[in-house]
Amino acid sequence: MKLSKSYTPLRVVFVILSVVIMVMIFMFSCEDSDKSSDTSGTITEFVAEHVVKDFDQLPVTEKEDIFSKIDHIVRKCAHFSIYTSLGFCVSTAVGKHKLLSWGSLLTLGVCFLYACSDELHQYFVPGRACMFTDVLIDTSGGLTGMLCSMIVITIAAALIHKHSEKGAH
Repeated sequence: MKLSKSYTPLRVVFVILSVVIMVMIFMFSCEDSDKSSDTSGTITEFVAEHVVKDFDQLPVTEKEDIFSKIDHIVRKCAHFSIYTSLGFCVSTAVGKHKLLSWGSLLTLGVCFLYACSDELHQYFVPGRACMFTDVLIDTSGGLTGMLCSMIVITIAAALIHKHSEKGAH
């Protein structure tokens, strides 16, 4: 199983970034339900005030219902986006690979297993839950990040190849 030809400084940077993102995920998961709600609530309130017309003038019950729906979306988007970042960094650290390859399997495996461990961790945090749907959202984010990485690597390789051909002529 050959994943890369060499350890380049860029790959080392993306390994470090992957670890940093994993630590961030762990720290977010350490937050109890009140702290987690405060974190997402700030973003949810911002979205509600800027997306829902006259949100401040709505009756309290309607505001609470809208807030609850938006908060759910904000939380799921947070899962997806942080794992998109993780998938991008892990995939870039692995290097250029095809969609169906050991590198892709490694990237998705890391994202899936870390998502499982993250949800298991949340099971033991007061007020938090262990949800397999979050594992699926996280893994989907990891897949998206991996695909973005593959596109960026392919474009960068083509540009480098094109630039080196110009220099050779």
